[in-house]
Amino acid sequence: MATGITKREQHSSDAISALDFHEESTPLPDEKSSVTLTYPNKAPINDIIQRSNRTFLEFKIDKEYEINSIPEDSFILDDNFFVLNELLAEKKKATLFYLDPPYGTGFDFHSRELEHAYKDSMGQAAYLEFMRRRLILMRECLSDDGSIYVHIGHQMVAHLKVLMDEIFGVDNFRNLITRRKCSSKNFTRKQYANINDYILFYSKGKTYKWNQPGIEPEQAWIEKEYTKTDKLGRRFKLVPVHAPGTRNGETGQPWRGVLPPPGKHWQYAPSKLDELDRQGDIHWSRNSNPRRKVYLSSDKKRSLTDYWDQYRDAHHQSIQITGYPTEKNLQMIKMIVGASSDTGDLVIDPFCGSGTTLHAARDLGRRYIGIDASFSAAKATLRRMRHGLEPMGDYVNDRKAKVLELPFPAIKRTGALCAFVVDSRLFDAYGDEIRQIGTI
Repeated sequence: MATGITKREQHSSDAISALDFHEESTPLPDEKSSVTLTYPNKAPINDIIQRSNRTFLEFKIDKEYEINSIPEDSFILDDNFFVLNELLAEKKKATLFYLDPPYGTGFDFHSRELEHAYKDSMGQAAYLEFMRRRLILMRECLSDDGSIYVHIGHQMVAHLKVLMDEIFGVDNFRNLITRRKCSSKNFTRKQYANINDYILFYSKGKTYKWNQPGIEPEQAWIEKEYTKTDKLGRRFKLVPVHAPGTRNGETGQPWRGVLPPPGKHWQYAPSKLDELDRQGDIHWSRNSNPRRKVYLSSDKKRSLTDYWDQYRDAHHQSIQITGYPTEKNLQMIKMIVGASSDTGDLVIDPFCGSGTTLHAARDLGRRYIGIDASFSAAKATLRRMRHGLEPMGDYVNDRKAKVLELPFPAIKRTGALCAFVVDSRLFDAYGDEIRQIGTI
């Protein structure tokens, strides 16, 4: 694996390259030039963050009340642009944004009951500006130590990466995570199987909340990783005591009369290496090469990489879900919430769909706000947060089977009641439908 070096660590003259004679009719941009996307109707930031002055209603039992501010632990039925705009005006700050927006697939989606959920058919430029305006509002609503995760498909991941570099800054990009979403796909006659989607992870700044997540190691991994045992039967592995890069301090000085290998430095000061050796934690090979013993601890966790193959979508009938299309793995969202926020922090999902993020946040003791424009999402989220989940069963419910109608008086509500908030303009247009959802 290649390891990059700084100019300070370079030991030889620059490599000879044909690029030294690079001459084109049009010169390249200078090294400080940034990259931005250009398209019609790209709104100025000041226009995006200007307050929209919307009125919101909260539904309690069978009555709606006008409210002065967006309550926490709530679901808001509205275009998330106006809700984020309102949250910005109210100076509410979230530690974490997770969103699973439309992917730019060109398709529409429906639920298990074959109820139309949402459209995903914007043109490329319209989609990017739609996302840009909302991402700018999210950045403004993000705490200084906050992070944002954008879950996206292959169709627009490259475009959104450039867009998020522009909004959050190239230096605040943390990971492009690949998630295996399913086991196999049938569309392989003229292309490779599409089994992954992606998560763009950015922080607001250099300092951000991070609780290192880990997973339980499998026995096969333990036996492969920790190949040695001591006299007490404890498993351990051997790791180098040096690292790439030269140093001028203690870690660049000789230890036991030996310098670190060329282009490298000791991982510890010589005094610390002496202490490790006295404790028996240094293994010396036959040719006197030192390595450090790292023992397997009882609470050992495997650190997650940027490839997640353990958080697939629901794939058998015993898994509990809402049936909302594109519903994501609850354990994955819990891992993200736990990694990038602390107890009591505010978590916001502006495309909350079936409410998986709200569910994860509530279970982990976080405050939450979910937003979605879909009436189907409103039903799925409120039902989930107020009544719980059901086993998946057949993905598409039998149209002839009796579907549980609203309201749900016979089902016992579980956990804290998730508040239901609606834009007053939406209520004026669809009052009867919204009142019915409010009875869930």
